[in-house]
Amino acid sequence: MKFTRRANANWKGTGMEGKGTISTQSTTLDNAQLSFKTRFDQGVGTNPEELIAAAHSGCFTMQLSFLLSEAGFVPEDLDTTAKVTFEDGTITLIQLELNGKVPGISEEDFQKTAQKAKEICPISKLLNTEITLAVTLS
Repeated sequence: MKFTRRANANWKGTGMEGKGTISTQSTTLDNAQLSFKTRFDQGVGTNPEELIAAAHSGCFTMQLSFLLSEAGFVPEDLDTTAKVTFEDGTITLIQLELNGKVPGISEEDFQKTAQKAKEICPISKLLNTEITLAVTLS
């Protein structure tokens, strides 16, 4: 399977005083605001690190669901938080925190499957940073 997805960013002005927007092909983001404040402070809008966190948590969680299904388990609930750490101009760490409810799976099998999902998730493979995973099975 091969496909291409697209997004568009537009910026006007300097890095600190300027403003921008970002839109996605699906229009889930449609001229969403980007600015210095949305990235480095608490402004309204989004930022690249938040978008990476969203992409990574979504990709990892879907990958885990596929792996669990292949192993004969039907996940009742998989909830992943991705925390992206930006430090001195570099993304230095992504922490994935998974809480899952999967009937019939052992803690050991769930841990192993989650680790495999982290390793083979396309977004994990793309990112050149430390990625940690904390797993809770309820």
